[in-house]
Amino acid sequence: MTVWSAGPGKPGLVEPMGVHTDHRARGYGRAITVAGAAALREMGSSSVRVCTPSSNVGGVATYKAAGFAARPEIADRIRKV
Repeated sequence: MTVWSAGPGKPGLVEPMGVHTDHRARGYGRAITVAGAAALREMGSSSVRVCTPSSNVGGVATYKAAGFAARPEIADRIRKV
């Protein structure tokens, strides 16, 4: 898990988070995510966000278990060169 703080009073970001295949479905991902959100709260973040593709079924389930709500997908912006 990595947390990214934009500074006090601004949203923070948790991601990426990963749990080894041998240790999945034991609540570790949820615990790691909650700990990351707590770290951002200690840094003064106003809220916590996560960005993961909806195709990442396991990740989405983990983030929901940690209290996050799914939002509509937002497409990446690209610039053709």
